[in-house]
Amino acid sequence: MDFGNLTDFLGNKKILVTGATGFIAKILVEKILRIQPNVKKLYLLVRARDAKTANVRLQDEILGKELFKVLREKLGSNFESFMSEKISAIAGDTSYDNLGITAHELDQMFGEIDIVINVAATTKFLERYDMALGVNTFGAKNVVNFAKKCPKIQLLIHVSTAYVCGEKAGLIPEKPLEMGETLNGVSGLDIDFEKKFAEQILSNLKAQQLPENDIKRTMKDLGLERARKYGWPNTYVFTKAMGEMLVGKLRGDLPVVILRPTIVCSTLNEPFPGWVEGCRTIDSVAVIYGKGSLNLFPADKNSVFDLIPADMFVNSIIVSMKAHVNQANLTVYQVGSSYRNPVTFQEMHDLHYNYFAKHPWTNREGNPVKVGKGVVLNNIFIFEIILFLWHYLLQMILFMVTRMGLSDVQRTLFNLDKKLKIAMKLVELYKPYLFFKAIFADTNTERLLITARENSLDENMFNFDSKSINWKEFFVNVHIPAIVKYLF
Repeated sequence: MDFGNLTDFLGNKKILVTGATGFIAKILVEKILRIQPNVKKLYLLVRARDAKTANVRLQDEILGKELFKVLREKLGSNFESFMSEKISAIAGDTSYDNLGITAHELDQMFGEIDIVINVAATTKFLERYDMALGVNTFGAKNVVNFAKKCPKIQLLIHVSTAYVCGEKAGLIPEKPLEMGETLNGVSGLDIDFEKKFAEQILSNLKAQQLPENDIKRTMKDLGLERARKYGWPNTYVFTKAMGEMLVGKLRGDLPVVILRPTIVCSTLNEPFPGWVEGCRTIDSVAVIYGKGSLNLFPADKNSVFDLIPADMFVNSIIVSMKAHVNQANLTVYQVGSSYRNPVTFQEMHDLHYNYFAKHPWTNREGNPVKVGKGVVLNNIFIFEIILFLWHYLLQMILFMVTRMGLSDVQRTLFNLDKKLKIAMKLVELYKPYLFFKAIFADTNTERLLITARENSLDENMFNFDSKSINWKEFFVNVHIPAIVKYLF
């Protein structure tokens, strides 16, 4: 198999990308269009009520982003016409049969599509259970069924997450999840029942005419409850795991690749270093620390954080596409760095401290914010007690200050209390990962890389070797400046 002609391989292909307004999908779309202008068509599924709204989202949330500046400069005045020719924004939703696409568009797409890349997901750890099931679980089912209706289909790529392993320790293998498999040995996981159960709970809540916020909170709590019942730490990874199960069960002889990225961070090289969008997992902690609001960290100093730059992950999608087209099997790739190029929490913390000590963030008043090295606590229980005591103390002082009518002091204390609540929420969300004890095996991914190298892979264009990353250089010169620019 010649990987030297990867760009030629993409030529004349018609590809459906779901979740097109998401972080990874945008980088993938930009890359394909930049390296292969002869791609026949990219159908981008956009959650929208009609074609007009889909096109507005295409312009505002995809093509209008700085991510496309290299391609804009390359094409100049031809940019708009080129995009109009190569991209079709399709109004739809993976939560529905046939992806919610109109009958007229379906007739055309079924007969044309060669490859389907499913990137659609809701990545909120504490999403409403009904919504997470709709996109992450049954959305995956609907995408498989859609792909099987395409007579020319050559491959389905399903993007999952490495953290479907939950809080397992040790070496996590690249193997598919079995239908009904649980992480704690509790039997009885029935995906169809989960959907019916969530729908029944939602129906009961609406029948009581409860306020929307109460319904939302209850459905979020339900997702967390169901996830923990079967051994997963949050709704996101639980519903993604069930999505994988359905893909494996329903694919038949459809060629399928399941890609499990670890923590996807800003771009390393393409289309330029340091593009990021949205507060991605670890970045929320970095933002609060850089703003001087976090000096106590609950974490195992030696815990390995598994990171992969977004453009490297996109490269793995394209290379796996070439390797598995028309191959009637299911292959799982875990794309990360913990196995061959690990970085620990202590190393990350030191890099962030050194950066912000030299380049402090300037607040709204124009003052540089000094950060301390901070204290790293290996015991989460002690950390939670400290947070609780701080919160209780602030509440008591706030009560007294309010009684005394000291509005300026009250405002300052209120802001401190708000920051403390955010910190408590972040700790609760990320606790399973601050003391994470697993390493993700990437045997299949390494084998793919070796095979591609032996068959003329252009690594300047398609590198996804995590061993090639210099973490110090990446954090100091690329990633931290990027989150300061885009997220602060």
